[in-house]
Amino acid sequence: MRLPEQPALWDACAVTDSVRRELQTLMNVGPRIADDLILLGVAGIDDLATRDADSLYRELCTATHSRQDPCVLDAFRSAVDQARGLPARPWWEYSRSRKAGSAQRGCLRP
Repeated sequence: MRLPEQPALWDACAVTDSVRRELQTLMNVGPRIADDLILLGVAGIDDLATRDADSLYRELCTATHSRQDPCVLDAFRSAVDQARGLPARPWWEYSRSRKAGSAQRGCLRP
C-alpha cells in the first residue's frame, strides 16, 4: 500500500530537521534539548536569542505535565546566552549559580 503524498507534512518535517540541526550547533544542545526547544516553538538560534531561559523551562514543565530535571534549565540558560552572542560555557557552570539559589522559582523546588 502506498501512502498518499503530503507535501505540507514533508515540508514541516524538513523545517523541523533544519531547525534541529541549527540548534545543535550550540554548546550543550543535543537532540533532546533541541527537540524540547522545538516543542516550545523555538524556530532557530535567532528566535532563541529573544527568549527567556527560565520561561522556556517553566513552559516545558507545563507542556510535558512534569517537573523537568533542573539541568535542563542550565542547558537552556547556556543555549540562550550563546544565542545572544555570549561565549559558550558548559551547562554545569550554570548549575553552580542555580544551586546557590538564583533560580528557585517556577517549577523548581528548593
